[in-house]
Amino acid sequence: MGTSVVVGASGGLGAAVLTRLAAERPGARLLALSRQRPEGLPPQADWARLDLTDEASIAAAAEALGAGESVDLVFVATGQLHGPGLSPEKSWRSLDPDALMAAFQVNAVGPALVAKHFLPRLARDRRAVFAALSARVGSIGDNRLGGWHGYRASKAALNQMIRTLAIELARQRPQAICVALHPGTVDTALSAPFQGGVAHEKLFTPDFAAEQLLAVLGGLTPADSGGFFAWDGTSVPW
Repeated sequence: MGTSVVVGASGGLGAAVLTRLAAERPGARLLALSRQRPEGLPPQADWARLDLTDEASIAAAAEALGAGESVDLVFVATGQLHGPGLSPEKSWRSLDPDALMAAFQVNAVGPALVAKHFLPRLARDRRAVFAALSARVGSIGDNRLGGWHGYRASKAALNQMIRTLAIELARQRPQAICVALHPGTVDTALSAPFQGGVAHEKLFTPDFAAEQLLAVLGGLTPADSGGFFAWDGTSVPW
């Protein structure tokens, strides 16, 4: 069993994915990547610093893998909806170039650079998976409400990136899978300010979301590469 890599391992969902992988794959190596060292790092996990806004740190994190070490899973559990100078826009009047650039940097450019440096490390001789967290609000076909312009657009850009990467990946590694994932509304810092209108049964714990998403990935085949899948295995429209 090859190495599993979790990007964003110090976040709520990333940490849950890391913990579940440690339980499900006790004999496999785990590489946890994040700006800060995660609390409660599993014993078999190594940690390296990675900042999505700094390509040099992404390249260095990839180098933390040993020479010739193959990777079976890269799980990019990152995303930014709000923060200093960044909040979901309710109207086009709120559009700000710096906020838009920040959203695209974290939600689209960063994962694309992770793919640049980690797709070449995916195993060539067996099934391997590259998955990145997207969001249903990034679906162009499913957009009925508008608003949240920067977050929607940056996640839509990520979805297109995943689709394009999957086409190229299939030429080099026919058994590999490259997909975007919608985790549902997860009880993490990202969704915390927006949980007021979410029904209790629709607000998932990080552990539940991690379990569901890993189960979805486990059921995919190379024919699914380039797709966008929700936590329950259903396909999300682009």
